[in-house]
Amino acid sequence: MNINKVLIVGRVTADPQLRTTPSGAAVTSFGVATNRTWKDKAGAKQEEVEFHNVVLWGRQAEIATQFLKKGAMVFIEGRLRTRSWQDKQGQNHKATEIICENFQLGPRAANAGFGGRDGGPAEAPSAGGGSSSGGKDAPAQEEIPTVDIEDTNQMNDLPF
Repeated sequence: MNINKVLIVGRVTADPQLRTTPSGAAVTSFGVATNRTWKDKAGAKQEEVEFHNVVLWGRQAEIATQFLKKGAMVFIEGRLRTRSWQDKQGQNHKATEIICENFQLGPRAANAGFGGRDGGPAEAPSAGGGSSSGGKDAPAQEEIPTVDIEDTNQMNDLPF
């Protein structure tokens, strides 16, 4: 059995831009940055950042363009695909992308819209539903929508 599955949680590196293919299919692509931290042999904290190219099709592309902004946290579930092409000078190029099958919007700051640029996480509600801040009422947190739309991937209609 073969599996091609990718799960990442990271921050959007630029506002998604919606495009349409010649046949009218909606497509958007954007970058997501993920990081990992560890301690080296000397005990010093190390950090490594990876940048991922993500492609969304159809209704998901429209929703992502509407709600995701630079700095927003996002959960992406998809598969890897590597494209190859030749430029005008005859050079061969390859790009590996994540073709998104599902995504979830991350938490947002209390006074920001989806994908607020401050990048701070929203205050988590307490387990009892009440306030945990010494009697002050915590701001109400809206439910974050989950996007789960069938893959409408049309490989031959890529506009790039």
